[in-house]
Amino acid sequence: MTIEDQISDMITRIRNSTMVKHENVSVVKSKINENILNLLSNEGFIDSFAESEEEEKYHYKVDLKYYEDGSPAISGIKRVSKPGLKIYVKKNDIPSYFSGMGVAIMSTSKGIMTGFKAKKQSLGGEVLFYIW
Repeated sequence: MTIEDQISDMITRIRNSTMVKHENVSVVKSKINENILNLLSNEGFIDSFAESEEEEKYHYKVDLKYYEDGSPAISGIKRVSKPGLKIYVKKNDIPSYFSGMGVAIMSTSKGIMTGFKAKKQSLGGEVLFYIW
């Protein structure tokens, strides 16, 4: 089975896993998923991720992050740009989500980065999703 939109698939798997409080989740291995997972790890939304192989299929095992009271570090994820409708913003129009509590994940000419970092570097690009 071929996955058309790997980013949406990864977001959905993470969202569903945090809702039922799983410790980890498996996502498809791809370069863009690796870049996004690196960013989520650096921002503190996930603990870690590692490459894994089962039945000759490569994927990432993502360890989800939970606080001491059992609440997940990821409260929600919302996909913005979709394969049928790409959402691009200029450097001055980069959105802030939940009054700065959420993070906009963007694809720019310099790679995948947060909206805050893109604004700092005066870069526009495609808004992939929001996470809070």
